[in-house]
Amino acid sequence: MPQIKSRIGAILRATSGNFLEQFDFFLFGFYASAIAKAFFPAQNETAALLNAFGVFWLGALMRPVGAIVLGAYIDRIGRRQGLIVTLAIMAIGTVVIAFCPGYETIGIAAPIIVLLGRLLQGFSAGVELGGVSVYLAEIATPGNRGFYTSFQSSSQQVAIFVAAILGYVLSEVMPAETVAAWGWRIPFFIGCLIIPFIFVLRRTLEETPAFLAMKKHPTASEVFASAVANWRIVVLGMMMAVLTTTTFYFVTVYTPTFGKTVLKLSTPDALLVTLLVAVTNFIWNPVGGALSDRIGRKPVLLAIACLALLTAYPALHWLIAAPTFGKMLAVEMMFSFYFGVYSGTMLGALVEVVPAHVRTTCFSLAFALAAGLFGTFTPFASTWLIGRTGDKASPAYWLMCAAALGIIAALAIYRGGETIATRDAVPA
Repeated sequence: MPQIKSRIGAILRATSGNFLEQFDFFLFGFYASAIAKAFFPAQNETAALLNAFGVFWLGALMRPVGAIVLGAYIDRIGRRQGLIVTLAIMAIGTVVIAFCPGYETIGIAAPIIVLLGRLLQGFSAGVELGGVSVYLAEIATPGNRGFYTSFQSSSQQVAIFVAAILGYVLSEVMPAETVAAWGWRIPFFIGCLIIPFIFVLRRTLEETPAFLAMKKHPTASEVFASAVANWRIVVLGMMMAVLTTTTFYFVTVYTPTFGKTVLKLSTPDALLVTLLVAVTNFIWNPVGGALSDRIGRKPVLLAIACLALLTAYPALHWLIAAPTFGKMLAVEMMFSFYFGVYSGTMLGALVEVVPAHVRTTCFSLAFALAAGLFGTFTPFASTWLIGRTGDKASPAYWLMCAAALGIIAALAIYRGGETIATRDAVPA
């Protein structure tokens, strides 16, 4: 069987596209207030924020479409070529948002163009994470699949870290009014500049031995048919992934807005918390993956989901009672631990649950549904819950719902000691 020459190099090349996606996603969340004023004029700040987060979410709803269309392409053509295509589509969306004129310049065309850019990004992201996870799983050494796949999520944290540093520097060297007017575009421009470098990395990817060893690669129609036949596995996979996506978008994309607009902390404080969260996320992901390789996926998934269910509201209630930088950091570190360990475990579990011959499509569809319906909806849901209830700790209800779904999914998937994949998977 063909061998990957350098697994470390392969990990870096495969995860480079994740960097671009999460770099842009985080910037959109952190500068949501400025983006809302630039592209979505409204009567008050909450309405403008809801418009911006609404577009953020609508773009994510393209993820399931991308998962099916591009997932079928990758399962048929190959992991390497598919990851190059997804990067190209994602790059176009990033450039569109970075260079789009504001509402005052081109009127209603501005929010339409931004929406189109987000739709392209969502379409690409629908299979980017799944494609990378499957690639890493297929090059993993025996007994280390969880550890290898965890680097898909860890790579995203590097993007959050870099974006947070850029935002922190901007807030220190520019007046807040200048950043809000046009300075927020600078990190997006930097993202555009690194696109060619990521293309060079992706083009040197090797195809996975597992894909090359397949005697028959399914056609697009066969992939679609198998994905439909295995709908129960996809739905349970989505439920298992929901806690990963909601906690991730809460501690990264929504945290800066939560810190500034809800807790009334300074911009540097909110950014510093996010930066530190990115560091701990990076650490906890491989820890979770390696731990689940040793003791099994089920106990780790259940333990973290139960902890999240029990502690989310008390933690946020304690924070909003008297907000300080230290308390916000402590709460975010707790959620970072939950996210990292659970995500590092869940990625390996999801690769194992879905049928091998349509692995990219089913993995990507399950994850895309979790991200589109729940994860990227988190900033909108959190803003809406606070506005509706008046309770600044109410975003915890959203996280608790995600934890409950994770518990149900883990119990269903690992019922009786075997996974649902070994019981119910339907061949093409």
